[in-house]
Amino acid sequence: MDIFKIEGPVKLNGKIAVSGSKNAALPIMAAALLAKGTSVIKGVPDLADIAVMRRLTKSLGANVRRKNNGDISIDATNVDNPVGDYNIVRKMRASICILGPLVARCGKAVVSMPGGCAIGDRPVDIHLRGLRELGAEIHLENGNIVATAKDGLIGKSIFLGGPFGSTVLGTANILMAATLAKGKTIIESAACEPEITDLANFLNKMGAKITGIGSPRLTIEGVEELNPVEYKVIGDRIEAGTFMAAAAITGGKLELTNCCLDDMVAVVDRLQNIGVKVEGTEGGCIVSCNGTAVKPADITTQPYPGFPTDLQAQFMALLALADGNSVITEKIFPDRFMHVAEMNRMAAGLRKEGATVIIAGVDKLVAAPVMASDLRASAALVLAAMAAEGTTIINRVYHIDRGYERIEEKLNAVGAKIYREQV
Repeated sequence: MDIFKIEGPVKLNGKIAVSGSKNAALPIMAAALLAKGTSVIKGVPDLADIAVMRRLTKSLGANVRRKNNGDISIDATNVDNPVGDYNIVRKMRASICILGPLVARCGKAVVSMPGGCAIGDRPVDIHLRGLRELGAEIHLENGNIVATAKDGLIGKSIFLGGPFGSTVLGTANILMAATLAKGKTIIESAACEPEITDLANFLNKMGAKITGIGSPRLTIEGVEELNPVEYKVIGDRIEAGTFMAAAAITGGKLELTNCCLDDMVAVVDRLQNIGVKVEGTEGGCIVSCNGTAVKPADITTQPYPGFPTDLQAQFMALLALADGNSVITEKIFPDRFMHVAEMNRMAAGLRKEGATVIIAGVDKLVAAPVMASDLRASAALVLAAMAAEGTTIINRVYHIDRGYERIEEKLNAVGAKIYREQV
């Protein structure tokens, strides 16, 4: 098992290229199953989660390979085994997004209930409800979701809202399934995240007829078939936001490329309000902090275009060093606070109260051995360690490999001191 040893404090300065979006690439890889022939997806990051999706799509019958230039080709001419095996699906919650494409194309799918990070209850009932609305018959059998649509899917108006707002993967699943359904499908309360926009653009390039892209109402006119295409995924806004916070917490200056600020309005707003300078550039931005303590802030995570839950932990690390008291409220995954105890081991002043954390800013963080509990918590601990005095050891860094492409190499190139070791 790998660990990170991180020496701090450091001051980051330089340029970082943001990788392609993991959360866009995963459903796009699943969507490639809808068309016979070979689709080529460009800009796909080299991550553990991507490797799981490659293995999963290959197990369904597709021919999947990563080219020397990093592109991923998916030949879905033969998708003859529509079964999402437990031993693969259990490793990643996003595996559920094969369900819609398989039902639409094959008329049947057997997919194990998915796994992933332990950040709270994330049921798939909305996915199943949406597919039932399209005419699929669904039942659970031995821990598997069994969905059939022998005569094909039929378009319908579907409401996808849930107790915590819209569902990103649920929207992706129903959107993909609806492209091959008979007639018109309207998805109300659709997720508006940039990753859903990217997926819809990919599907339209394949020949789908989707309108309302980027809005909470998606309209899909079903088509007979889709065609394989070449497509480049968007940059990863969560990785970009993580590096923005890294510049701020170390009092440094970073230029980010392959970064769309229009997709990060809430993040930029919070950074500017706490005293971090964000300047847009062509295809990216420059983020800088003058080295003084940032101001405190109140942050509430919300569905897009609100503040993303996937940056909550990273901004908690940043606000731990703010000059005053801050409040972070988690409205998407109320249990997503396992990093709080680990940061307190580094002398942070965090107090959890239900779905809220009160942050009493401290003058400095102190190195300590800590444990990564999930993907974004891992990134938060890396940020805290770069600002802390001494050498921090982070255990279970396999979590961070799920969503950040060679993060230690990128950060070391701009002044970090991160060492990966096997134990």
